[in-house]
Amino acid sequence: MADFLLRSILIGVGATVIFDLWGLFLKRAFGLGGANWAPVGRWFCHLTGGKVFHDDIAQAPPFAHELAAGWIFHYLVGILFAAILLAVTPPGWAQQPTLMPPLIVGLVTVGAGWFLLQPGMGAGIAASRRPNANQIRILNILGHIVFGLGLYVTALLIR
Repeated sequence: MADFLLRSILIGVGATVIFDLWGLFLKRAFGLGGANWAPVGRWFCHLTGGKVFHDDIAQAPPFAHELAAGWIFHYLVGILFAAILLAVTPPGWAQQPTLMPPLIVGLVTVGAGWFLLQPGMGAGIAASRRPNANQIRILNILGHIVFGLGLYVTALLIR
């Protein structure tokens, strides 16, 4: 169990760092806005009070340190997704990682953003309430493919 937890943490953090580097690349190369984890932190903090869905997270009461909470939540989710990957792959996968399982997990986890986080923050299912919904969806898919690649690369590095 300790090995599972350690691998989940290392692979999840590594993949999330790679995801964040991808976002930094997009920002610098194409001028796309970087991730703002403060609204996610606000949403996460409201979960503790049982509030999941908001009409607009920007209008919800703020919390102290919500940016830090957003970053922590972001990395915890990366660790959770790595744990899911390790739980659904055959026992020897961590010692001899293959590419397809982490790519599948990366793509499947887009659903968490589309059907929980984005509606929860008031953006609608798959950002349907945003004027640039298709751009957001494409970037979500690309980002989660990068995250899946990050799961794979990190698993290779720590095997």
